[in-house]
Amino acid sequence: MPNARFSIREKLDRTGILISGLCAVHCLASILLVSVLGLGGQVLLAPAIHRVGLGLAIGVGAVTLGIGILRHGQVWPLLVGSAGLLLMTAGLLVPHGPAEAILTIAGVGMVASAHIMNLRLSR
Repeated sequence: MPNARFSIREKLDRTGILISGLCAVHCLASILLVSVLGLGGQVLLAPAIHRVGLGLAIGVGAVTLGIGILRHGQVWPLLVGSAGLLLMTAGLLVPHGPAEAILTIAGVGMVASAHIMNLRLSR
């Protein structure tokens, strides 16, 4: 049974990395496409997409980082991930714009790093 838990936790870490990466790509691509090409502003920069995606990333991150510390006992990924989750939450609270993108990208980068640490420490 522990192997099943490990498998689920590993899948959650991998999902967290994917969501974090997609979030960062979405922010950067949206800014690039809208500012340089003037394309897709209504769709790509819609606040609802940001709120849903970031909310999902925060949820997966919080659960997986908590499971990770129980699994391997190391606090470092939790500290890095928690700081990233705080930045991501701040990104939800500020008005839609450059500050939101900066907070979100910094936060998802830290959380993705914590997920990678979790995967490495659990092996």
